[in-house]
Amino acid sequence: MSADTATDVFEEHRPLLLGVAYRMLGRVADAEDAVQDAWLRWSAADRDVVREPRAYLVRVTTRLALDRLARIKARDEAYIGPWLPEPYVTGFGDTVQDTAERAVLAESVSLAVLVVLESLSPLERAVFVLREAFGYPYGEIAAVLDRSEAAVRQLAGRARRHVEERRPRYEVDPVQRRELTERFLAAAAEGDLAGLMELLAPDARLVGDSGGKAKAPLRVLESADHVGRFLTGTARKGVADLSFRLLELNGGPAVLALSGGKPDSVLQIDVADGRIQVVYVLRNPDKLRSLAV
Repeated sequence: MSADTATDVFEEHRPLLLGVAYRMLGRVADAEDAVQDAWLRWSAADRDVVREPRAYLVRVTTRLALDRLARIKARDEAYIGPWLPEPYVTGFGDTVQDTAERAVLAESVSLAVLVVLESLSPLERAVFVLREAFGYPYGEIAAVLDRSEAAVRQLAGRARRHVEERRPRYEVDPVQRRELTERFLAAAAEGDLAGLMELLAPDARLVGDSGGKAKAPLRVLESADHVGRFLTGTARKGVADLSFRLLELNGGPAVLALSGGKPDSVLQIDVADGRIQVVYVLRNPDKLRSLAV
């Protein structure tokens, strides 16, 4: 295999590798680093003996991500306030035509699911991602992780039960979520408390992630009243030279707020029964760097 062909093969599989690494790590920069390390392994490998490049690359990327997970867990022990995954630009609407496949991919990368995945062991997380998000057979996952198929099935069962017990049930209709996102943005930007209260479920929550590096609640806000008053209070204080962009992040519509053209925060909502159940506000500047372009 020539160097040019090897590069083409790797680039063909890069979106898959990045998708696996991000779901395992919850961070764009760490996922990109894992994929870059996979490229170094691939470029140095004896590619003539690699029968299935896709399987080889997924195996290498998964193992590199597993190595990184231990370091990330230690780093997060000192995290200030609630933790949310780093926002990930998906754009499934343009790349995934099948509705069922899109729904699976969107849910597997959603903020709600990624937060639940944080509580799995590294091996459980790897099995869940490969099996539930990408549909890998148990035998192939066993080869990736160098475990028996029986052990992988046990890991998959535990991970699935854990996620099912803790995963909130939100509606994923992209049209409804986008409509509510636009209405939410208009009411929040205008400081319209009455308008927000019409959109928020009575037991709505707001989860803010600043990492202690920006202004955001250090605890989860509970109830529509607390969430609405926080948002209207924030609107009254104002942000200099504020503008907004709607884009698709983590499989759903989101709002990118910019101050002077630079990312200031990301807002995203989860919806059930036509009302907003959760508002995510991400303001940690370290997690917004990938959105600067």
